[in-house]
Amino acid sequence: MYHSFNLFYRSRQLACLVFLSLSCLVQSQIERVEPPNWWVGFEQDTLQLLVKGKEIGTHVPFIQKEGIRLIRASKGDSPNYLFLDLVIARDAEAGTFDIEFKPKKGKAYSFSYELGQRVQKPQDFGGFDSSDAIYLITPDRFANGDPKNDVVRGMRETEVDRNEDYGRHGGDIRGIIDHLDYIGDMGFTAIWSCPLLTNDMPRSSYHGYAITDFYQVDPRFGTMEEYIELSNKAADMGIKLIMDQVANHCGSKHWWMDDLPFGDWLNFQEDYEQGLPLKTSNHKRTVNQDAYAADYDRNLMSGGWFVSAMPDLNQRNPFMAKYIIQNSIWWIETLKLGGIRQDTYPYPDKNFMAQWAKDIMREYPNFNIVGEEWSDNPLLVGYWQDGAKNRDGYRSYLPTTMDFPIQTTFAAAFKESEKEWGKGLVKLYTALANDFHYANPSSIMLFGDNHDMDRVHTQMNEEVALTQMAMAFVLTAPRIPQVYYGTEILMQNSAKPGDHGLIRTDFPGGWTGDTVNAFSGEGLTEDQKGMQDFMKKLLNFRKTSSAIHSGNTKHFAPYDGVYALFRYDADQITMLILNKNNGPIALDLNRFAEMDIAGKTFTNVVTGTSQTLGAVMQMNGKGATVLVHQKR
Repeated sequence: MYHSFNLFYRSRQLACLVFLSLSCLVQSQIERVEPPNWWVGFEQDTLQLLVKGKEIGTHVPFIQKEGIRLIRASKGDSPNYLFLDLVIARDAEAGTFDIEFKPKKGKAYSFSYELGQRVQKPQDFGGFDSSDAIYLITPDRFANGDPKNDVVRGMRETEVDRNEDYGRHGGDIRGIIDHLDYIGDMGFTAIWSCPLLTNDMPRSSYHGYAITDFYQVDPRFGTMEEYIELSNKAADMGIKLIMDQVANHCGSKHWWMDDLPFGDWLNFQEDYEQGLPLKTSNHKRTVNQDAYAADYDRNLMSGGWFVSAMPDLNQRNPFMAKYIIQNSIWWIETLKLGGIRQDTYPYPDKNFMAQWAKDIMREYPNFNIVGEEWSDNPLLVGYWQDGAKNRDGYRSYLPTTMDFPIQTTFAAAFKESEKEWGKGLVKLYTALANDFHYANPSSIMLFGDNHDMDRVHTQMNEEVALTQMAMAFVLTAPRIPQVYYGTEILMQNSAKPGDHGLIRTDFPGGWTGDTVNAFSGEGLTEDQKGMQDFMKKLLNFRKTSSAIHSGNTKHFAPYDGVYALFRYDADQITMLILNKNNGPIALDLNRFAEMDIAGKTFTNVVTGTSQTLGAVMQMNGKGATVLVHQKR
């Protein structure tokens, strides 16, 4: 399949050369067309093309192609834009067709547009779920597989300096491809990479969230062919690819910023164009649910710019809305994605976000999308998940949200003393008890940390036992687990808590000359090796554990510093014991009699040792224990 994609994209490159030649012949009337290509056979039969070119809005378009109808041509407020609405019949043939333009003066000209044949059935786009374990990567900091693309002439940020926390370090797509074996051997079944699209910004462009071209891979990360290669090779190994997308904003150096299509393409666009102070978001995400919220606060929340370098896109403009939806579908189809992670989910217009998710899930019924709602309040997080019984009748069509509410309990749950009422593990127990509020708890993504917060090892004051406890819960709870790269080797940012550049530290071994190589284990400390082995065994266990994937859940209130969580089904019982006692204890198993574990043989997932359980189990000290009994 990879070779067929290569041929397809080589043909596209050839078509682009032909297109450029035509553009020269017609004095470059057409600068770009987006989406750059499309496919036949979608459930939704309409396609809207953004055409950019000098005075293109004054030209009259024509299409004469069986199965294709031009139903509308809409001018932008700028004369250099024209939006073409096409209807593509379900039985239309794949191939190229000409779109002709007739200027007011001069000769008519045309360009060719390509409709491809879909090579994968829409129901075969399987999304990530609770049987998966997701590895989150900041690509600039993971591995430098191709040093030749570190610096690209003509881009605004050209220096590579690994000593600069907020500069580019050189990691790329090839670096991820080169280490797919490591990712797969660790037991991960999905990769979520921070955005890989062009961020041609003057500084701090490494993170990927200030996109300046929504259809272009950043050349410092690699090529479109390499992105497709990553997807295909990962799929061959049973690893899904999740794309990080941004519907809320773009980068201030986006190509359209010097000539915006409409007067309302951006939120607060008039202020921007007049050079007035930019209105930034108040970040009051509760206005999406708050029945008492003022319109002023609602408008500032969704309309204010996320930061001054990231113009806020106005999804209430129907052409912008269509642009974003088609862009998402284009990438799903191009890369054969296994999911989307949508950045800053509550910030765009919420009715648009519902339409966006609905359109995607209609085309790909087995797909998955996770939205970022950074809130420790389960009421807010639950609001966004499809199936929620919201008082305002809002339906999001979003299958998955992120479990910030449980994640924010970790520091207190694992570090606070168990001797004080209401502190310690009871906070984790109570947080999980909030699952009654969610429409689908097992389709929520849980994590110990990510690219925007302190490393979990830093959160746990670099105490290995506590870090293992936190990650054992992430990997056994009724959730979709996500692990940030380097958590498996105890990466931390304790020298600068909260510093994003340090949080996104280089993965050791990803650069030639690294004295420590986490991929091979060379130079790791004993604690790092122990954590890596701990994670690897848990991850590979959960890959085939039916109880973890879709079993029932029962937990017992923490007592004497011990919290027990069971996952079970007809075939298996998995028992997680989180023990905060420093010294040896005798754990009374009679408390768990309803789980019918007495007299049954359980195997320790990490150590491989087995024991038949009686009335008491000896625990040697602080840490996480995962036991499994196979019924049949």
